[in-house]
Amino acid sequence: QETKLQPEQAVFDLPGYHRYFNSADKKGYSGTAILTKTEPLSVTYDFGDDMHRHEGRIITAEYPAFYLVCCYTPNSQDGLKRLPYRMQVYCGDLNVAHREIDLKNPKTNRQNPGFSDQEREKMSVLLDAGFVDTFRYIHGDVTDRYSWWSYRFHARDKNVGWRIDYFIVSQRLKDKVKAADIRDNIFGSDHCPVYLELED
Repeated sequence: QETKLQPEQAVFDLPGYHRYFNSADKKGYSGTAILTKTEPLSVTYDFGDDMHRHEGRIITAEYPAFYLVCCYTPNSQDGLKRLPYRMQVYCGDLNVAHREIDLKNPKTNRQNPGFSDQEREKMSVLLDAGFVDTFRYIHGDVTDRYSWWSYRFHARDKNVGWRIDYFIVSQRLKDKVKAADIRDNIFGSDHCPVYLELED
């Protein structure tokens, strides 16, 4: 998520992969992508009303056994000014640390964007509706595992981070989850990859 690419910028050699990009109207902003070795049955972009169709935030790929929804949730921004819009969209870079163990400094970050009571409650509502945070399902209450670090104050070197990138699955897929983890040894961005492995 957050590819920040326009279609003409997404030209690179990746043999054996089908590539699907959804770009924002605004250059250098937002955007999502799916790179897959298995061609989906169908692919759709964006959803719902026109207000959800300009920032490239969602790609849905249909496979025989499941749907992959690749999303980039809006940040609620300073002063939580975009919170009402953000609460309508659910995604992969969810831009929310759900529990206190999902970030290094929960006390000083309470009510900051990504750790507001409203965002955390919405995540709880989602999970209570029949969905599973696969990282917590596999690793329980492990601490100090993050997927995002600020570029400031050497946050990554000190592991002062947030876990805001998720693979969420429906309860009916829970028993097929073989692995879910964070590849925090991969550098090149303020985020690192998260992955999910499902049984056939």
